[in-house]
Amino acid sequence: MIVTHAPDYVADAALGVPAPTSMHEQCVDAQVHVLGGLHISLWWRHVPALKGERLGVIGHFRVGAISDVALVVTALDAACRTLRAAGCTLAIGPMDGNTWRSYRFLTWRGTEPRFAFEPDQPDLWPAWWQQAGFSAHEQYWSALVTKLDGHDPRLDAAGERLTRAGVAIREIDLATFDEELPRIYAVSEIAFRNNVLYTPLPQAEFLAMYKQARSLLRTGLSFIAERAGAPVGFVFALPDLEQGKRGSLVDTVVIKTLAVLPGRELAGLGKLLLERCHHAAHAAGFRRAVHALMHDGNASRNLGDDAEEIRRYTLFAHRLA
Repeated sequence: MIVTHAPDYVADAALGVPAPTSMHEQCVDAQVHVLGGLHISLWWRHVPALKGERLGVIGHFRVGAISDVALVVTALDAACRTLRAAGCTLAIGPMDGNTWRSYRFLTWRGTEPRFAFEPDQPDLWPAWWQQAGFSAHEQYWSALVTKLDGHDPRLDAAGERLTRAGVAIREIDLATFDEELPRIYAVSEIAFRNNVLYTPLPQAEFLAMYKQARSLLRTGLSFIAERAGAPVGFVFALPDLEQGKRGSLVDTVVIKTLAVLPGRELAGLGKLLLERCHHAAHAAGFRRAVHALMHDGNASRNLGDDAEEIRRYTLFAHRLA
């Protein structure tokens, strides 16, 4: 087992460990590595803020043929010692540096198969972290809606109020997607600021990240709300292509992101965007929608009365000081 610090990154193709150039771009500070068997990346300089803590982040967690829990626990202990030596008071993970990248373990599977862009890992991994002294820090969930043509009459008044205020909802134009992305970023950059473990993301990195999704999108499923030409909210949805990979009919859409600018004058806009998305999906022949990866404490908990919880995810933490 070795611990390396930047810039002496170790790449391990057998584990799918990112190359040194990618490590540099992601600002990795150190690694714990067992060649061909286990890898952990560590961050402490460029990390999310958490009040009262100096956070250390553990990510790029990869385990190969190793099934020796003692070795995994030893590696996680080494990671925690490294973070403690860097002055961190709390270790958190799995998280590849920040919440814009891959993070969380799937900790309750339910009976529904995996959907598009959903995190997954062997069931043993969360148990290994718990044996190393980690416990649940944040909880997330996904839900399934099977009635897409329903209407909440309570939204009628909200819709009329928002229309009088000059708010209009339109489809996101995939033909000019590169021009739409800065507008989506303008909402995201503000709407997500109060999210747990939020990290600011430069616009260029956001655009590069979302451009990759263009080929997976379908016209008429994603919407943006505008007032006086300025974006104030959006809903981003795509077909569940994992169904097709399994040879099944693709009858489900995944609602990946819903964001609305803060302010009482926009109350109800999130639910209106969601209902518009549901109705459009139903008209296009879809029969189900997954509301993906919502935080337990977010307002998204209240966005669907008929949503059935299908999955749980956990972000773990370990006290260092």
